[in-house]
Amino acid sequence: MTGITKAACIGGGVIGGGWIARFLLAGIDVSVFDPHPEASRIVGEVIANAEKAYGMLTGAPLPPRGRLTFEKSLQEAVSGADWIQESVPERLDLKRRVLSEIDAAARPDALIGSSTSGLLPSDLQRDMKHPERLFVAHPYNPVYLLPLVEIVGGERTSKATIEAAMECLVPIGMKGVHIAKEIEAFVGDRLLEALWREALWLIHDDICTVETLDDVIRYSFGLRWAQMGLFQTYRIAGGEAGMRHFLAQFGPCLAWPWTKLTDVVDLDDALIEKIGKQSDEQAAGLSIRALERIRDENLVGILQALKAGNDGKGWGAGELLKDFERALWAAGGGKTAAADPTEPLKLVETKVSPAWVDYNGHMTEHRYLQVFGDTSDALLRLIGIDLAYVEAGQSYYTVETHIRHLGEAKHHVSPNRQFNTRERCRPAADTIEPVLFQRRHRPHDRRIGECFRINFFTENRFRFQLQLVLRR
Repeated sequence: MTGITKAACIGGGVIGGGWIARFLLAGIDVSVFDPHPEASRIVGEVIANAEKAYGMLTGAPLPPRGRLTFEKSLQEAVSGADWIQESVPERLDLKRRVLSEIDAAARPDALIGSSTSGLLPSDLQRDMKHPERLFVAHPYNPVYLLPLVEIVGGERTSKATIEAAMECLVPIGMKGVHIAKEIEAFVGDRLLEALWREALWLIHDDICTVETLDDVIRYSFGLRWAQMGLFQTYRIAGGEAGMRHFLAQFGPCLAWPWTKLTDVVDLDDALIEKIGKQSDEQAAGLSIRALERIRDENLVGILQALKAGNDGKGWGAGELLKDFERALWAAGGGKTAAADPTEPLKLVETKVSPAWVDYNGHMTEHRYLQVFGDTSDALLRLIGIDLAYVEAGQSYYTVETHIRHLGEAKHHVSPNRQFNTRERCRPAADTIEPVLFQRRHRPHDRRIGECFRINFFTENRFRFQLQLVLRR
């Protein structure tokens, strides 16, 4: 298996909903089974957050969104699926039962992943008739933005299953890391549990409040971890002598009685109330959905910064984003529909994303320019100036742009309102240079903006002009 055509998600909570959004925005059809009475609403809100985040994350052409269906039974959901992701509550007995039902109903060659945060895959696959296709696929929240998935096989998981799972994650913009040996909580959650345990003791002993503790993380080593992790950060801390010097200098500190990692804090009612009260005060009235949107905006900013790092080559998760965008451009960016040369060329269809609007609900200026630019790129691809051409070192560049704003494009009028861009190319009356006219419109064809651009070809200085008109 080299890709996923249809996915099934069993469970649509925080993690399950994130998987659903990740699959859908990669153009994959998703069937969902979740008996929760409000599953559709919950999943819908997660997808809305994901679409806004993707609108900020990348300008690359995403594939058409996959089709989402909610099924009445687990058996209907998994039918025909290539990848089945189990995301039910973290109870071994429940997961075993659900995975056995999936195993019995799934296609023989379907991959079955579990979102468990810490249960051993060998324990999960105990009752399965085809245990070789079960593996842990442990993601991080929000699944639609954070790309890492810990892939962990059990005693009876086949090597081919692990390899197939790793391959299938690449086209949806995720990074699979294979954990060599199964262990409770794998790698990420073991690290987080150690930090969580220390944090609870610091609050329990009144050393600090939850807000102070979060500030210590987000204003200091949390920023370092996002771009270099732990060991590479400490390598730098060792100076020119590197990691060996760091270990020699700070290693002895591990024997000092600083930690309470071996002690389990008693989460009694008093401590729960203390943490709950301080957390409420820290939130300052912000809802969970509002906090999620702020989180997503911040994560997008970090990913974008990392994409520009290392002299433009990308770094860490930013390098992965860069590779993902390159694949999107190669796939969606290279497709051009057959065109009638006597009619305006319909080159780009898009909609006003929630991420494109300002505080008044209006589409922002730079997004108008983005749509004009996307359409210019589509025209260039039509005449052979595609990604391969650019990677060979040749391209066009813009030397002048003028924009007139003649109307409004709003998200809240109709979130799914389609906007089309059309172009017409003809020779100018007083020059041999071709002139390009572009229209962007809604169904009733009301003009909302114009753009005039002058582009040059870098190889032989060929010049052309573009007049772009947006209509709605």
